[in-house]
Amino acid sequence: MSEKNMDTAFFGQPRGLSTLFFTEMWERFSYYGMRAILLFYMYYAVTKGGLGMDQTTAASVMSIYGSLVYLSSVAGGWLSDRVWGPRRTVFIGGVLIMLGHIVLALPMGIGALYVSIALIVAGTGLLKPNVSDMVGGLYSEDDRRRDAGFSMFVFGINLGSAIAPWAVPWASEGFGLHLFGDHFNFHAGFSLAAVGMFLGLLQYYYGGKKYLPQTGLEPTDPIKKKDLNKIMGRVGLGVLALVIVIAIMAMVGQLNIDNIITLITILAIAIPVYYFVLMLRSPKVSKVERSRVWAYIPLFIAAAIFWGIEESGSVVLALFAEQRTVLHIGGWHFAAANFQTLNPVFIMILTPFFVWLWENWKNQPSAPSKFAAGLVFAGLSYVWMALPGTLYGTSGRVSPFWLVGSWFIVEIAEMLISPIGLSVTTKLAPKAFKSQMVSMWFLADATGQAVNSQIVKYYSSATEVPYFLAIGIVSVFVGIVMFFFSKKIHSLMAGVN
Repeated sequence: MSEKNMDTAFFGQPRGLSTLFFTEMWERFSYYGMRAILLFYMYYAVTKGGLGMDQTTAASVMSIYGSLVYLSSVAGGWLSDRVWGPRRTVFIGGVLIMLGHIVLALPMGIGALYVSIALIVAGTGLLKPNVSDMVGGLYSEDDRRRDAGFSMFVFGINLGSAIAPWAVPWASEGFGLHLFGDHFNFHAGFSLAAVGMFLGLLQYYYGGKKYLPQTGLEPTDPIKKKDLNKIMGRVGLGVLALVIVIAIMAMVGQLNIDNIITLITILAIAIPVYYFVLMLRSPKVSKVERSRVWAYIPLFIAAAIFWGIEESGSVVLALFAEQRTVLHIGGWHFAAANFQTLNPVFIMILTPFFVWLWENWKNQPSAPSKFAAGLVFAGLSYVWMALPGTLYGTSGRVSPFWLVGSWFIVEIAEMLISPIGLSVTTKLAPKAFKSQMVSMWFLADATGQAVNSQIVKYYSSATEVPYFLAIGIVSVFVGIVMFFFSKKIHSLMAGVN
């Protein structure tokens, strides 16, 4: 398409980007609004409106929940590529997410929590990889607007994410009538999250008819009946194996939430390994595409480390905010959940600068070099969090600006990794695994959070300093190593920048 004929109706980008921008904005509003209060809902006492779970268990559940959300993207990518096509898959996912929030809004205790988790996990797996895939489909491979378009898309994600940590906790605290009461109406907050997803569905349904390509209505690699039978057989064997493992755990008295979380962690690491082997051995993948898959492996590992740190904002940093942070600045009081807004706010502040940088920096670093720098910044955000405990001890409360500083540093890392990662994933994807390759990007998040579900058990005020230092130093070290191998990785990308 010539520059004269380019669709530039949405701030110089294709008009379809606006539909996907607002769809994901509302989906993230619902998801991060729920996450802002979910940890507190799980471990607050029943007398305060919570479920009364053990804090360590609640933190592990929170991490593995996040892992499952992104782990399910494998199924979402496959169903889009082989069965429904991206547009239909996204809509079905949105409906399931909305139902999940509705269930969580009902005061039915821990049973409703697990049903909600199942629905939101399934729905997000269907929605997220395919929305991102459709963003990539709005551009040709040589369209210079591509990275800027993904950066704008990520801005939309974070706009919804920024509003939610204020709106949803406000609703859960009695619609703002009593900010520091002893009882919280968490279910009112979850109801607001459901409303957000409903608005996203309305916008997607009507906007998609007008502005999204018709190609999104069909799968890119429609499944044949003989292949479907083979896949169903494999799925059946997988389910049977899982049932056997759970049955054995029950018979030996080891069927508990901690061991279930460990089992999911193993799966979260094994599934991406399986997918990389599948793509590298597939006859549908050309020699050039296979080289690009090899290049993607170190990027995947780097992303998993980064997401493990970044996603801790709703777990470890949430606990730090609740237990170790002064929750006021002068006469302005706020809730611990409100800190969740720092992540998206800093991204929105930084996005215009990075969009300008990537559009105007002619000899900018390669994607592997950007990933390496991102890992260094991510590690430094944790090293920063070790300072207050080192300087003042870990028994009292410290200034909220320590958390502000940590989030600012990690969001620099996110700007170097997240939009670049989304963009490069769509460019490195083999044609036959287009949506499933985008699922791999989300599997990196799943793997990082699954590992978090294990190591978060070691976090407490007493272990605060070594916890932050150990993880931070590992991230910085891996980032430095990646710098030395960035040229080799870039050469394997076979012309993709």
